[in-house]
Amino acid sequence: MFFLKESIYFLQVYHFNHKLYSRNAFGDKSDKYDARDVERLQQDDNWVESYLSWRHNIVDETLKMLDESFQWRKEISVNDLNESSIPRWLLEIGVIYLHGYDKEGNKLFWIRVKHHIKDQKTVLDKKKLIAFWLERYAKRENGKPVTVMFDLSETGINSIDMDFVRFIINCFKVYYPKYLSKIVIFDMPWLMNAAFKIVKSWLGPEAVSLLKFTSKNEVQDYVSVEYLPPHMGGTDPFKYSYPPLVDDDFQTPLCENGPITSEDETSSKEDIESDGKETLETASNEEQTALLKKINPTESTSKAEENEKVDSKTKAFKKPLSVFKGPLLHISPAEELYFGSTESGEKKTLIVLTNVTKNIVAFKVRTTAPEKYRVKPSNSSCDPGASVDIVVSPHGGLTVSAQDRFLIMAAEMEQSSGTGPAELTQFWKEVPRNKVMEHRLRCHTVESSKPNTLTLKDNAFNISDKTSEDICLQLSRLLESNRKLEDQVQRCIWFQQLLLSLTMLLLAFVISFFYLLYS
Repeated sequence: MFFLKESIYFLQVYHFNHKLYSRNAFGDKSDKYDARDVERLQQDDNWVESYLSWRHNIVDETLKMLDESFQWRKEISVNDLNESSIPRWLLEIGVIYLHGYDKEGNKLFWIRVKHHIKDQKTVLDKKKLIAFWLERYAKRENGKPVTVMFDLSETGINSIDMDFVRFIINCFKVYYPKYLSKIVIFDMPWLMNAAFKIVKSWLGPEAVSLLKFTSKNEVQDYVSVEYLPPHMGGTDPFKYSYPPLVDDDFQTPLCENGPITSEDETSSKEDIESDGKETLETASNEEQTALLKKINPTESTSKAEENEKVDSKTKAFKKPLSVFKGPLLHISPAEELYFGSTESGEKKTLIVLTNVTKNIVAFKVRTTAPEKYRVKPSNSSCDPGASVDIVVSPHGGLTVSAQDRFLIMAAEMEQSSGTGPAELTQFWKEVPRNKVMEHRLRCHTVESSKPNTLTLKDNAFNISDKTSEDICLQLSRLLESNRKLEDQVQRCIWFQQLLLSLTMLLLAFVISFFYLLYS
């Protein structure tokens, strides 16, 4: 069934491309479309698939949708939008921005309607602002949907602008297909009931289910309190301000570099004291081991073996299992940071950065929850061919959330540049945005008892009784099996495509033969 679906999809894309070029839909209309969009359409299969699937794989409707979308993208110059394209006052009032996540892990796209005033003179600028945020998000999080938060609290009659609402709906229906998770409408005034009946007709019958009308109690069904402002019953202290532009909520976490507040200083002292205690305990253990060797060599050997096993288990738990291979750095783990639970006693995790360039690479780590985590180091550099271990640990007993994110930023430095704190600060101020490599990591907590994510058919593996070493071993086996399956699937898909090509050639040969025979 899997291969049948792949074959159908391949035929649909082939048919789509055939129609696209046979009609000269995008090939010879440089004045109508942006050449960068046409080039991306020809190279990015995921982009093509998003339009096709949104139109239920109907090629003619997809072509019409692409035509409308591409004309709009050129008309509004989407590929060239940046902060300087938007009036400063629009960025300052905070009517539209990205911040936080819903309970499904989707980014929240906030629209604070009370800051919007209907004005025909500023319509184009506001449309550009919407396009700027959506395009910025789409380039960073390709294919991941967003949840639109329509905050209608304290909204007056002057803020009601149905044309603007219709444009936002069209953005997700035509211009950015498959990017809409749901629309959460908060505290809608009764005066707007009739208006949103019209909105439902714009969405269409299939998308009406994406509308969620909520009050202070109901909104928490979709977004947890940590990402809701106080007027929605939440605890999020975030307040929009500009400049700088909200950088996907990633902020610098607590770290050993830079100024430290009194609270952080206390925690750092505690860490130093705990590290000192561990060092003293290690030294005393070594002395005791040496004495035991003199008294009873057999017993000391067995205890040494036990200690080695414990050390190997700890190292195995901390060792990342996957690697993201970027142009500047190889980052391990590739997608998720695994934190131990409180019961396991091992709450720290490790990020390993490896420099794959011939120059020094500066890096810094940011997070969506800076008050939760300590990161050592969070702003430093990595020599050519070297590796750096970054220790991430929850701060002050705070719990790890699956909605927390980490951002690793890296950029190549010149050989003559210094790598001290002052030089790094100046470097990050001057480095161009297009020279910065970015990679995001999610957070995940590994439960210590009765996890239900790993099971074996032979019941020989009892996770509640096994150690973290067994978990890591099993994870590595699953990852290896998954890699082998992916390789097999890729080979099968290639073989299918080859067979399909040969079949089409044979069909063309047969048709030609009969044509020549009859002529």
